[in-house]
Amino acid sequence: MVRPKPTLHLLCGKIASGKSTLAAKLARRDDAIVLSEDEWLSSLFGDQMKTGADFLRFSDRLRNTMAPHIVTLLERDLTVVLDFAANTVDQRAWMHVLVTQTQADHQLHVLDVPDDVCLARLESRNKEGKHAFAATEAQFRRFTKNFVLPTPDEGFTIVRH
Repeated sequence: MVRPKPTLHLLCGKIASGKSTLAAKLARRDDAIVLSEDEWLSSLFGDQMKTGADFLRFSDRLRNTMAPHIVTLLERDLTVVLDFAANTVDQRAWMHVLVTQTQADHQLHVLDVPDDVCLARLESRNKEGKHAFAATEAQFRRFTKNFVLPTPDEGFTIVRH
């Protein structure tokens, strides 16, 4: 049996836009490995993350650590759903390096969800208490200020949801 070419699935969307839900769906569909930034950050650095700057610092550390592992998984013909935010040009530039280092296909899944929908989902998610982080509305607004939709010139295969 010929195995399909591995794919690196990337996710772009605001907080509570549905990235992790889509990641799980893609993993089931493609028999893929999900790597979740929030789960790793929470487990490794949760007690040390008090501010948005802390989140960004530890996120950079995690990305630098995970990059060789992600490349190895793709080189082993495994499909990966990278549940790391691809919400800024810099975040996507890091992801583009992963794409160019392998022969894997890729898809950048863009969830363009209005703020009011994200905030309602965030409130519900926080009440459930099952997510690694309970972001506040203020944190949502602060991070959303940096959100930039991808453009075709960034070199990604974009799939809009």
